[in-house]
Amino acid sequence: MKAKKRLITGFVLGTVVASIFGIASAQTETLKPNQTFGFSGGHIVEFSYEENFDCVDQPHFDLNYNRMQAQSDSGEFQTPICQAGTQPMLDPTGGNANRTAQLFVLVPMFSLNKDRNPNDAISCPPGVRLDTLCGPALGKTLIKLFGAIPEAYKNRPLVYTDCPNPGSPPGTCTMHASTIDLGKVLVALKKLPPPVKNVFLPSPNHSHVVTNDLGTTTGAIWWEVIPVLVLDPADWPNKTGSVGITSVSDLRAAEKSGEAIQVPSNFYLFFSSHMENMGNTSQQGR
Repeated sequence: MKAKKRLITGFVLGTVVASIFGIASAQTETLKPNQTFGFSGGHIVEFSYEENFDCVDQPHFDLNYNRMQAQSDSGEFQTPICQAGTQPMLDPTGGNANRTAQLFVLVPMFSLNKDRNPNDAISCPPGVRLDTLCGPALGKTLIKLFGAIPEAYKNRPLVYTDCPNPGSPPGTCTMHASTIDLGKVLVALKKLPPPVKNVFLPSPNHSHVVTNDLGTTTGAIWWEVIPVLVLDPADWPNKTGSVGITSVSDLRAAEKSGEAIQVPSNFYLFFSSHMENMGNTSQQGR
């Protein structure tokens, strides 16, 4: 694997940030409303979403923490609970979840400008569930837990991300869930004390990585969403994929060095993937 190029860290603003991180939209004219970009093996890939998401809830789960298993709690199913930190045994087809394709969702859990303005946090997206923490309340909570608002939860992040779609509100992305329960993850990170409770946040600003073998041409299938909390700005990919995590090998290296944390989820998306012919050859063969 070639040595990974790394982004400049530190306090940067305005045009410098835009230049380094590629905030300008990435070839958006080629995207349809049901498509997003991602990365595979150092290349740009294009995903086409063919049906709605699914968040698997098995009979023995208790995703709303009311001490009732889902098999006896009809209320648990009325609004989908997409939960980071929960690993189902089955995918939406009823097949073994361990054999399901994996979509690594990169979440920028760092703040380039140490943002402590609660008003900069993602506003409540249209149609979001009523118990979602968003807007200034979200900003105050993130500042308390992390010391600043991460780029993942800013209305206007200072890094390029594949989602939200161009022109779409923050906290949304085509055919994605609009809220994610991070309660388990926050307790595991010791940001919140036990016991675990639901903590619903808007879908974060994020980018995507898939394995080399599935990135080139793959018909529409179910993919398990694997959230990856990226802690170091130097690992964040720009819009062209010339720097940062743009392959699974990059991801494994960042995890090994403690710069990224992977967690399971019960969240699945249904899409096809094919390689973008964008002339991006700087990281071929990884």
